Amino acid sequence: MSCQVVPVDSWASGGHAMEAPRGHAAAMLSISPSVDFVLGATACCMACVFTNPLEVVKTRLQLQGELRSRGTYPRHYRGVLHAMVAVSRADGLRGLQKGLTAGLLYQGLMNGVRFCFYSHAEDIGLTQQPGGTIVAGAVAGALGAFVGSPAYLVKTHLQAQTLAAIAVGHQHNHQSVSSAFETIYKKQGLLGLWRGVNGAVPRVMVGSAVQLATFASAKEWVRKQKWFKEDSWMVALAGGMISSVAVAVAMTPFDVVCTRLYNQPVDELGMGKHYRGFFDCVVQVTSKEGVLALYKGLGPAYLRLGPHTILSLLFWDELRKFTYQLQGA
Repeated sequence: MSCQVVPVDSWASGGHAMEAPRGHAAAMLSISPSVDFVLGATACCMACVFTNPLEVVKTRLQLQGELRSRGTYPRHYRGVLHAMVAVSRADGLRGLQKGLTAGLLYQGLMNGVRFCFYSHAEDIGLTQQPGGTIVAGAVAGALGAFVGSPAYLVKTHLQAQTLAAIAVGHQHNHQSVSSAFETIYKKQGLLGLWRGVNGAVPRVMVGSAVQLATFASAKEWVRKQKWFKEDSWMVALAGGMISSVAVAVAMTPFDVVCTRLYNQPVDELGMGKHYRGFFDCVVQVTSKEGVLALYKGLGPAYLRLGPHTILSLLFWDELRKFTYQLQGA
């Protein structure tokens, strides 16, 4: 693949579009795609360390009251802040970083695949076609979600685990990331590691497509308002938070279904005990919990999107500058 500058509004990371840094065209031109993919994946992993607590909270909220009508179950988590306090009290501050190792593995695998495919799509001119950017971002997201699915499965299991007093959803009781992979493989075989992928693929495709379609426009609108200096990182953050409204609304229903499919218990044949698949999950959730149940965890999902995007961008930019300095040394 040729060395190239990733165009503004086209770089997808962690399900979210990112803008290529503006002041480093020379640095971009000197970094090979393979190195850039590693830098991008590393940046996303670094951002994950800061946003993982919101992932833990989101997972708990999405599993709370599973397949039960509102008012018939105890609400252990009453919003983002209350959930963070509840998790901290039950599991300690380290509880807010549950599933972090699996989350880092997921970010690295998914984004490595996404960058590789998107760069190839640019090389063959797909992104220059009408709607090509969105299509390439969505397909890249689907491929990344598929490859990273086992890590996302384990991440979900670990983030749901807690004391019985405040537990929600099925408790898999894994001892560690490695034991989780081992247990799932021994009980369900290789295919068991990809259980729930039919929920993960549409989730990331929708998130990538919507973010790619809105992020650049939202950021440009913020820039025109002149609330911040032209080159301020706050422009990208504000644009990301505005764009995240659309992404969160579009993506959260898929996110809820994804979490439910990944976390559900399975029988001796490896089949889900609660849901037969994506559409069955949607039908059951809406019929038993109401349509609004598809928006459980909307708060932490939204609060995570913008910061994760801008943190990934900042880390990616700094890693690029550092790599460029090493090359020029």
